[in-house]
Amino acid sequence: MRGWFVLGTDTGVGKSRVACALLEGVRRQGLHGLGMKPVATGFFRQGERWINDDVEQLKHHADSTLKHSGGPVPEVWINPYGFEPPIAPHLAARRQGVDLSFDVIHTAYQHLCGETDCLVVEGAGGVLVPLGESGDMADLARRCALPVILVVGLRLGCLNHALLSAEALQRRQLPWAGWIANRLSPDLAEEEGQIETLQARLPGPFLGRYPHGMPPELGYTALDWKSLMGPDPSTA
Repeated sequence: MRGWFVLGTDTGVGKSRVACALLEGVRRQGLHGLGMKPVATGFFRQGERWINDDVEQLKHHADSTLKHSGGPVPEVWINPYGFEPPIAPHLAARRQGVDLSFDVIHTAYQHLCGETDCLVVEGAGGVLVPLGESGDMADLARRCALPVILVVGLRLGCLNHALLSAEALQRRQLPWAGWIANRLSPDLAEEEGQIETLQARLPGPFLGRYPHGMPPELGYTALDWKSLMGPDPSTA
């Protein structure tokens, strides 16, 4: 099974948009793809349901059924933990008296792995956001053992955030797929200089520059699919 764990240099840097673009690209490769958001905060009521924008977007861009059984994808597999307040996950869990269990998340992850060709897991917040007693987001990524894609939101301060994030990932010895630059503004000063600086200092490969405001249905074309897909595991 192919897949990636999408981490960001901070909150609001474009992880969801990149994750959805990855799912769009996977489908256009003729593969079955599913998305997962292990922990999400910021749920709101819509009619009789509590929903989260990131989770809904992942569901929208992923396949709607399980590959082998053909049934609907269980919501608890896609998002094992969801909380109403838009705050740090461990604080939201504490408010509700919930312990965030990596075992629970990993069980859902394994179910999804067995029902798809490619799984895109989207983290929450930055690389080292705490997840309670089990560890932090980087620890969860290591537990899943998927290659990490680091999303860098291009803005003032992103160089420091990106380099510190990459250093933390290397220190944990996480598998590395590469990094994506997400344009957060249409007129950022020194955009080229920022990308050149990061290309010289971050581990490769550079997987693409995501255009400002572009929907995932088109944004997938900005990504380096040759590097992302690599060799076909079935022929290895």
